[in-house]
Amino acid sequence: MRGQRAIWLVGMMGAGKSTVGRELAREVARPFCDTDEVISLRAGRSVPEIFEQDGEPHFRALEREVIEAAGDDGAVVALGGGAMAQPGMAERLLARGTVVYLRARSETLLERIGDPRSRPLLAGLSEREREARIVALLREREASYAQAHEVVDVDALDAQAVVREIVSALDARERQDGRG
Repeated sequence: MRGQRAIWLVGMMGAGKSTVGRELAREVARPFCDTDEVISLRAGRSVPEIFEQDGEPHFRALEREVIEAAGDDGAVVALGGGAMAQPGMAERLLARGTVVYLRARSETLLERIGDPRSRPLLAGLSEREREARIVALLREREASYAQAHEVVDVDALDAQAVVREIVSALDARERQDGRG
C-alpha cells in the first residue's frame, strides 16, 4: 500500500474527510493535504469568506487549481464536499489515484457539522433548512460519489475504525491487482 498513487477522500461535509485523512496519512506514512486548508492559505481568507466575497464559482476555480497540484506525491488528499461533483473532476480523480467515498446518512452529517457558519452552503439557514439542504446536496452529488473505487459507511464508526476499513480495502485492492 505504499505506492505513489494519491488517495482521494471524498464525501459530504461532516463525513470526516479531514480527520480521517490526517490519521490515514499517519498510518500509511504519506503526506496529507486538505484542499480547503490549502485554498484558505493561498487566498489569505477562510472558505466562507471566499464564498461570501467572491462566490462559489471563484472558490471552485481555486479548488480545481489546488486539486490539480495535489496528489502527485502519493498524498492522502481530503477534498471539499462538492469537489468530485464538479464537471470532469470525478474522471480526473479516478485516473490519478484511489478514490474513497466516506458515506454518511444526512442525520449523521447534520450531527457532525456543528456550527453552520463555517459551512458556506449552510450558513444562515434554519435547522430545518439545513436538513433540507443536506438531503438535496446528497441527492445531487451521490452519482459522483458512487463512482469511487471504495466506499466506507462512516455513520457508526470513529475515525480510527474508518482508517482501518480504508487500509483493509486498499490492501485488498493491491492484492487483487497483483502488487501486494
